[in-house]
This record gives sequence, C-alpha cells and structure tokens, in this order.
Amino acid sequence: MPIEKQANESLTSLDAPERPLVAVAGPTGSGKSELALVIAEQFDGEIVNCDSLQVYRYFDIGTAKLPPHERRGIPHHLIDVLDPDQLFTAGEYARLARETIAAITARGRLPILAGGTGFYLRALLDGLFEGPSRDQALRDRLVARERRRPGSLHRLLARFDSEAARRIHPHDVPKVTRALEVCLLMRRPVTELFRLGRDTLRGYRTLKLGLLPGRDALYERLDKRCAGMFEGGLVEEVRHILARGFAATAKPFESHGYRQAVQLLAGELNAREALFYAQRNTRQYAKRQMTWFRREPGLVWLKGFGDAPEIQQAAVECVRPFVQKS
Repeated sequence: MPIEKQANESLTSLDAPERPLVAVAGPTGSGKSELALVIAEQFDGEIVNCDSLQVYRYFDIGTAKLPPHERRGIPHHLIDVLDPDQLFTAGEYARLARETIAAITARGRLPILAGGTGFYLRALLDGLFEGPSRDQALRDRLVARERRRPGSLHRLLARFDSEAARRIHPHDVPKVTRALEVCLLMRRPVTELFRLGRDTLRGYRTLKLGLLPGRDALYERLDKRCAGMFEGGLVEEVRHILARGFAATAKPFESHGYRQAVQLLAGELNAREALFYAQRNTRQYAKRQMTWFRREPGLVWLKGFGDAPEIQQAAVECVRPFVQKS
C-alpha cells in the first residue's frame, strides 16, 4: 500500500459539518500539479496555487509552472498575480487564498490547494501571529551580536524558546532574529504567542495529502528537470525578465535555478557551474521541504510520485469518502 497515515485527524473528522478542502503537498518535483489535476477532474475541483514563486509573472520555466494549455480546462488561481518586484507575505497569501477558496465553494466546486510552500499552507489553515512591531534598535543589537559570534542568536533563542529553536534552522538568521525579537519584547516564548494569536481557517475541514517519493528517485528526477530547464531556455527567460526593467535583486531571483542563471549572465559562473549549483541547491531545498511536511499534523502520506497511476488511484480513494461526507 502506498499510503502511510502520519495522523488520523484528516480521516476521523469526516463527520464534521464543515465544507471540504483538499491540499496536495510535498517536495518540489514530486508531481503535485499532476495529482491535483486528477483530483480536480474526478471531483469537479478548482486548483489554488500554494507555491511562493508561481505567484510571480514571467517566472515560468524555473518554477515548473503548468502552462495554460496543459491545465485541461481546470481553473487555476493565485498564479501570475504579482510583478517580480512586489513584496508578498505569507499573511497576504493566506488572505487571498481564503477569499479564493470561499469563492470556489460558493460555485459548488471543490477547492484543491497544490504547492510545496509549507509556510503558506500553514498560514492559510492555522493563521499567523502578527506579533509586535519591529524594534529597530533591538534588531541592530541582535544583528551586531550575530556578526561577532555567528550562531549565538540561535543558541540564545534555544534558551528562551526551545521549540522555536528546533523549528528554525540556525542559518536562517532573519527568522531567528524575528523570533528572538518577539520573545524579548513580549517576554513570553514566541511559540506560546503563536498558539494564542492565530486566526485559524473556519468553516472547512481539510484533507492533506503529502507526496513522498523515494529520495534517490526524487533527486534523480530533480537533476534531470533542472538540466531540462537550462536546456529549455531558463537563461533566456531571465534575460527577458531583466530586460523588462526588473532588478536582479528582486525576491524571486533568489530561488534555485534563477539565482544561478543570473550569476551566469553576470559572468560569475560558467554554464557547467550554474547547472551544478542549481541541481545541488534544489536537492537541498527538497530535503528541507520533506523535513517540514513530516512535521505537518494530519498529513496522509502517499509514498510515490503524483504522476504514478497507483498513487493517483490511492489519492482518489482517499478523497472520495472525504467529499461524499459533505
């Protein structure tokens, strides 16, 4: 059987009166888009993007964005809604996604989230704690401390809030800094404040399906896909985006593949090096995604790729009773 249940919440809440919502999650390259299409075809659904890069216009090849002619006539939402230089937060995503989901439900159709940005999914379902306003003087002191003693902020966070320290990677200095700032300003652990201050999604019950292919097979697929992106015009796509007047420092250019394409155009990397680093960084990103989703409560694991017939059948068998209880 390709299904492994991480927790039973998704399946034991079937008698709840809320409207159904399906989420397809997993690491990059695991076949989320294809599986979401199959579910949408079977259950009269519409797909809501849950990927932090696919919200940007012009970033198509490197994000594996499904072109319109491959969407099988199924509506897709929250794709190509921002210019590359526009800032977009998880809170803004949650607000737009909730509005979109409500509109899909009002049409009598099934909303299906699809994407690998776990923080967006959590913001949508669980809400976010806004926290106190930034204290620039405090942040400056924290930044100076980290420069003098790299890693010291994460160690300090572990003293104030061990749970937050476990969840935030030591190298993710911006998140560590913000967590410490909240702890110091509010004089309480940030994880405790998160639980108290979040605005969870109401009126829905969610079936969360997680794709989990074997690591070696996933990495092989990612390497091939990354090479195909470079061969298929990724560098030219970047050249055209820059020609539109967008700076190479725009947020989406920080992503894997795009960063290396920018460095290639700038003469900082040659073609071989660009591909090597893009492949390596993409594999590392997929590993972090798998770690994140393993901590996601209520996830029903499908142990394979989303384009595999047996995985698609297993997903349909999960979704059918979930939807029929509505």
